[in-house]
Amino acid sequence: MVASVDSLLARVTKPARYAGGEWNSVTKDWASNPVRFALAYPDAYDIGMSNMGLGILYDILNRRDGVLAERVYAPWEDMEAEMRREGVPLWGLENRRPLRDFDVVGFTLQYELTYSNVVNMLDLGGIPIRARDRGDEHPLVIAGGSGAFNPEPLSAFIDAFVLGEGEDAVVELAERVAMWKRERTPRGERLRDLLSMPGVYVPSCYEARYDDAGHFAGLEPLLPGAPAVIGRRIVETLPPPLLKPIVPFLQTVHDRAAVEIQRGCTQGCRFCQAGMIYRPTRERTPEQVVAATRALLENTGYDELSLLSLSTTDHSQIVPMIDALNAAFPELKISIPSTRVDSFSVDVANAVAKGKKHTLTLAPEAGSQRLRNAINKLVSDADLLGAAENAFERGWTGIKMYFMVGLPTETMDDVAGIVEMAKQVKALGRKHVGGRARVRASTSNHVPKAHTPFQWARQETAAELDPKHRFLRDACRAAGVEFSWNDPRDSVLEAVFSRGDRRVGDVIEAAWRRGARFDAWGEYFRAETWDAAFAEAGLDPSWFAHREADTHEPLPWDHIDTGVNKSYLRGQWLSVQSNKTVPDCHHGSCNVCGMQSFDTLRGEDGVADCVVKLGKTIEMKRGARTYAGEALELV
Repeated sequence: MVASVDSLLARVTKPARYAGGEWNSVTKDWASNPVRFALAYPDAYDIGMSNMGLGILYDILNRRDGVLAERVYAPWEDMEAEMRREGVPLWGLENRRPLRDFDVVGFTLQYELTYSNVVNMLDLGGIPIRARDRGDEHPLVIAGGSGAFNPEPLSAFIDAFVLGEGEDAVVELAERVAMWKRERTPRGERLRDLLSMPGVYVPSCYEARYDDAGHFAGLEPLLPGAPAVIGRRIVETLPPPLLKPIVPFLQTVHDRAAVEIQRGCTQGCRFCQAGMIYRPTRERTPEQVVAATRALLENTGYDELSLLSLSTTDHSQIVPMIDALNAAFPELKISIPSTRVDSFSVDVANAVAKGKKHTLTLAPEAGSQRLRNAINKLVSDADLLGAAENAFERGWTGIKMYFMVGLPTETMDDVAGIVEMAKQVKALGRKHVGGRARVRASTSNHVPKAHTPFQWARQETAAELDPKHRFLRDACRAAGVEFSWNDPRDSVLEAVFSRGDRRVGDVIEAAWRRGARFDAWGEYFRAETWDAAFAEAGLDPSWFAHREADTHEPLPWDHIDTGVNKSYLRGQWLSVQSNKTVPDCHHGSCNVCGMQSFDTLRGEDGVADCVVKLGKTIEMKRGARTYAGEALELV
C-alpha cells in the first residue's frame, strides 16, 4: 500500500497532511506490537494536530511495550476523491496500514459539526459505518471527548464511549485488548466486558424508549451487567505534561509549544459545558511548568509557549508562574489563550507581551449587566472598561470582544448594550492611542448544551437571530467598530447534535450519503443537505433546537453522570429568571454542585473532597462546609 499512498501525495494540496514522519512522531514495528490503536481526529490535519488530548494519548500508548498508536485525520476533498478513485483505504500515518487493520479506532469528539466526518472516515477506512454490521474481524470503534457527554446522536456508529479524562482509561483499554487477543474473545464478549470498565458506555447494550408521541422517554439496559448510570473518569492529579509533541511539517492552527497549567473551571457560567464536565480544578505548580517548558523547547525548537486552561488567569499562582518563566526564558514568547475580563488579567497579559502589543481578547459574553448576571458571567461594566483602559494605557492598540446572542432572557436592549460597550471601549482607545485604536465585536449564537443549566433552554431561530445580527452590523459600522458573526443555520445543527437522541443518527447517515463533509467549514456546510436529511428521517430539527424542555422530562443524556447533579443544574436554570448569581467556589465556599459527593473523588472515610489550591492553602469542601488547612501538595 505504501507505493499507492506515495502516488496520491503528488496529486493533492498539502501532501504533508498525509505523509507522516514528522519530528517526534513514533513509528513502532507493526509485527512486534500486537495491540494497535488508531487515534482519529475527525477534521483536517491542520486542526487535529493542535489537539493536545490526542497527543497525550498517543504518547501514553506508544510508551507501552507491545502497544502502538498511530494518527489519522479527515482527508480533504481532493485527497478523498483520489482515494476513492484509486480504491486506497484511509490509513494510519505511521505504518500506512488501513484503519480496518487496527484493533481500536478511537475518535476524539470536540465539535458537533465534525460528526459527518466520523462516518466518512469509517467508510474510507474499510469499516462498516454502523456498529451492528461489524464482525470479529473489524476494529472496535471508541469515542471520547466533550462530544461523548451526549453520545446518543452517534450511538449507531460507535461501539463504546469513554467518558471523561482518558489518561488512565486508555491504559486499561490497552490491557483489555491484549487479553482479548490472547484469548480470541469474540466481539460480543468484548463489548460485554467493557460494561465493567468504569466510565465506559456501550450503546448496543441499551435500548431507547419513546412515548406515544414519538418523543424520548428513557434508556433501558438490556443486560444485567449494564449500569443504569455511567460516571465519568477523573484523574485526581494532573499526569505528567506532554514533553515531546509532534512537530508538524506545515503550519497548524496552534503552531507553538503548549503546557496545560490547569484543568477544570468553577466560575459557573451557565452556558458553558466545559466548566461543568471538567470539574474539579487541578493545577500545576510554577516549578512544574518551568521544567516542562524547558523540556518542550529542547524537544521541539519552538520559541513560543501557550499556557493552556479553561481560564488561565484564574490559576492561583499565575503571577509567580509568569515571573518564573520570564526569568528562565527571557526570549520566550508566551501566549495566554483565555483570560478573565478584569485589570488583573491585563496585567498578566502585559507581563507576557514583551513589547508585542497588538490585539487583546476579552469575553464579556453579554452586553448588559442584567444578562451577564442571568448567565452567571461574573463580570461588571467596570471590570470591562477598567481592563480596556488598562490595556490601552499599556500600549495595546486593539481589543477584540466576544459576545453571544440568543441567550435566555435576552432582549434587544441587551443586544444594543453590545454596541454601547464597544463604543465606550473605542472611546478609551482613541483617548490613549488615538487613531490606531481598533475595536472588534465578535458574536456567536447561543447553543444549549447537555449537562449545563441551559440544557433546557430553547435556541432562538434564524428568523429571531437575523434581525439582531443586522442591527449589530449597522450599529457597529456607524460606531467605527468592526463586527463579525456566525451563521444561525449551522448553529441549529450544532444544537440538534448537542441535545438529540438516537434518532438523529439516521439524519447524520442520510446527510453523509448526500455529501455532507466538513460541516464546521463555512465553504462546505450546506443547510439544504441537512434539511433533506431531516425530512428523509422524518424528524423536525426544531423539536431538539427551538423548544424549551420541561425540567423534569427525561433527557437523552440522563444516563451520563458528570459529577454535577441534575438538581443543581435545575436550580441554576430557575435562577436565570431572577438574575441570581453564584460565586466561583475556587475562591469561596462550596456551592454543593454534586462534585463533593461524586464517587470518583470519594476518600477513605466515604466522603468526597473537592480540593483546590489557593496559594498556600488547601480548602477541603464537604457538603456545604469548608475546612481550611496548610497545603503540602496539590491533591
